[in-house]
Amino acid sequence: MKDLFNWILRLLVKLALFLFYRKIVLLGKNNIPSKKAVIIVCNHQNALIDPLLIATQTHLKPHFLTRAAAFKNPIANTLLRFIRMIPVYRVRDGKENMEKNNETFDLSVSILSKLGSVLIFAEGGHSHERSLRSLKKGFTRIAFQTLEQRPNLDLVILPIGINYTNHTQSGGKVTLMVGNSISVKPYLYQHEALMAATSRALDPLVTQLPLNKYEHTLHHLINQKIDLSNPVAVRKAIPSLDTDNQLTLPTAPLPSKIFFRWIHWPLQLIWKKVKPSIQDPVFQATFKFIIGLVGYPILLLLVPSFFSLIGLPIVGYCWILLSMLSVLSNQSRQE
Repeated sequence: MKDLFNWILRLLVKLALFLFYRKIVLLGKNNIPSKKAVIIVCNHQNALIDPLLIATQTHLKPHFLTRAAAFKNPIANTLLRFIRMIPVYRVRDGKENMEKNNETFDLSVSILSKLGSVLIFAEGGHSHERSLRSLKKGFTRIAFQTLEQRPNLDLVILPIGINYTNHTQSGGKVTLMVGNSISVKPYLYQHEALMAATSRALDPLVTQLPLNKYEHTLHHLINQKIDLSNPVAVRKAIPSLDTDNQLTLPTAPLPSKIFFRWIHWPLQLIWKKVKPSIQDPVFQATFKFIIGLVGYPILLLLVPSFFSLIGLPIVGYCWILLSMLSVLSNQSRQE
């Protein structure tokens, strides 16, 4: 039952992500291993969207290590565990809770021992900033603990970079870049060495802008229409940019975005009500996605039904057509 539920949910989320983003690209698919225990290590820029992309765009069906704060509500705790999420406790969750990570590590080891996969955002936090932050050693601890119990296990680290043209809005492009897997055995008990090797593997997979001229570089890249979801194109373009000159970029939404918002104004109204309560901007896309995932099917039922009740079914059919066209043509500026 649990596997069937997750299969159906995965299918629905994959369809919803296809509609939410203008384009999703997976590069390096051949690097995804089969019949191996896999620890996926990713950069983390977009809250819940990041793990959903990994879960739906690869065949690995990973369990996700997620910050423990999300599990405080009993209902949320049950639901999150049901959909393969595992809590990770940090100092901010209380020192008395840090020992609970032993259960998390034990469960991760159990999953990997059965040739499963575990997804870890090893930077230890999330940010819209396009850079690769220092990795934390939680993933190395899980890796070495797994090999202690299963020394003959073929365990690998799989680096994946997730890159967005626009972090907060629908209608953007996402590129997932999968690097070469790293065998853990040669690094056994060498935490720093495995962290360094993983960081080197992730580095070319992630779009990175110089922090000392971040905004200027970003604006020049956008002005030259460089694809921000393509780390290779960004890295190639940066040396030739004249970042000493400040640019002002257009901020008005594109016509396709205005049309999309107009045709789905009830969902836009819900977002306007929800937005002030979101303190961390990294969660904006997640809440928009959830509103669309739940609200859009309801809207598809209610609007045609309403026009049928008042004797104007043709208007309902036209709305469905316009709605579909607006979703498919929806596009956001790079930010």
